[in-house]
Amino acid sequence: MPLVRYRKVVILGYRSVGKTSLAHQFVEGEFLEGYDPTVENTYSKIVTLGKDEFHLHLVDTAGQDEYSILPYSFIIGVHGYVLVYSVTSLHSFQVIESLYQKLHEGHGKTRLPVVLVGNKADLSPDREVQAVEGKKLAESWGATFMESSARENQLTRGIFTKVIQEIARVENSYGQERRCCLM
Repeated sequence: MPLVRYRKVVILGYRSVGKTSLAHQFVEGEFLEGYDPTVENTYSKIVTLGKDEFHLHLVDTAGQDEYSILPYSFIIGVHGYVLVYSVTSLHSFQVIESLYQKLHEGHGKTRLPVVLVGNKADLSPDREVQAVEGKKLAESWGATFMESSARENQLTRGIFTKVIQEIARVENSYGQERRCCLM
């Protein structure tokens, strides 16, 4: 019988970048046409990766801005993060940088399990942020970068699969750093 592991993932980003659409598309398999600002929603889904099962608990947050104070509930007991910006909004990309810094300070860790997502890739003609910029930012954090479209269901499963892998990678790297050798 496979081991079921619980993973809490927080989805953060500026207003109307598609956080809820990504979560809903991943869990329910459908795109929400209407836009209602989110206060905070939670989603659950069992994901199987190899021989392991993960109970993914997604926290879909209200849109943040660069002045937001991140509540401790976004830090304590959280295993990983999906940081979302819209490729059609340079401002949402700038806000993501600020949010990452706050998470980094809140955790006090050098490496956080993060997947940076440039959403709304289907709106390429209106693009304000190039993929290379997202990739460069993610690399500076040691994070994974992906572009997606919740509307077209591009990579929505891949995003959440990748965050599970990032959590394992960071947990394993911390386990190795803790080893000590007495001489």
